[in-house]
Amino acid sequence: MTLTRSMACVSTGLAGALLLSFSFSAQARELSVSTVLPDAFPWGQAAEKWAELVEERSDGELTMRVYPNSQLVSGDQTREFSAMRSGLIDAAVGSTINWSPQVPELNLFSLPFFIPDEAAVDAVTGGEAGDMVFEAIESRGVIPLAWGENGFRQVSNSQGPISEPEDLEGLKIRVVGSPLFQDTFSALNADPTQMSWADAKPALTTGAVDGQENPLSVFDVARIDQVGQEHLTLWNYMNDPLIFAVNQQVWQSLSEEHRTLLRDTAVEAGEWEIAMTREEESDRLAAIRERGVTVTELTDAQYQAFVDATHAVYDEWAPRIGEDLVEAAQTAIDAR
Repeated sequence: MTLTRSMACVSTGLAGALLLSFSFSAQARELSVSTVLPDAFPWGQAAEKWAELVEERSDGELTMRVYPNSQLVSGDQTREFSAMRSGLIDAAVGSTINWSPQVPELNLFSLPFFIPDEAAVDAVTGGEAGDMVFEAIESRGVIPLAWGENGFRQVSNSQGPISEPEDLEGLKIRVVGSPLFQDTFSALNADPTQMSWADAKPALTTGAVDGQENPLSVFDVARIDQVGQEHLTLWNYMNDPLIFAVNQQVWQSLSEEHRTLLRDTAVEAGEWEIAMTREEESDRLAAIRERGVTVTELTDAQYQAFVDATHAVYDEWAPRIGEDLVEAAQTAIDAR
């Protein structure tokens, strides 16, 4: 009788251990999430919000660890998409700019002066053109889930106000690693200098470059004005959407329940971040002005001069992006 009871206890103990092991393995699924900027910026906050919602809604069965500053790709933000596609990164909240070398369709958002305002952004991302962009991403081994927003990019420099194309002539402007950016600033007779975000601020500090272009949130939080960037021009020359995405193999390995959860929380985090970014824009601009930065706002005629000066770039890049996609986006913009 004692032996039977002893064996029963052993059996019960083994069953409990196996159950505990299974429970632990089910709860131990952690996904790596790459971002370029940390949570001091809306971009980083979007990733943290996603991770927070996933853990909360899955009761800890699925968690996400955010790796900011492009640390999973040694600071080279243009390698993020390739790393996610190959499985080195499980997921990312990434910029259309940084992923455009691998997904040419993403250059749609970088066409100079093509998307004029927030209503146009929403019309493009929320319509047929947005669906076409997501299809292009998925065809390259990454599953896009939702949109976020880094904002419209403005240009700053240390030399003087920029209110017409001639003011950019000869200025060394730091740009991201996208040929479209090189072509745009070359068309304006500037001297575009490609470098990662990690290298940008030191280059501005030493004067190796004269200027840079980024959304107001980046200019404000990173205190770009402290490295000689005393002149800022609001020209909205392109928008910089963010995309929440997951590696295809990771996606396929998840249960249907966890896939739905990942997508729903990405959409929620994206909507939260977009609203926050837009609501904070006016306060950020006021803070920048208060710090002594000269802010130039273009008249319609001045704006049109920049459009005209870069029109050849549009003509050259539209076929590379895809005429059907560009047309779908233009239709959405016109109908907004």
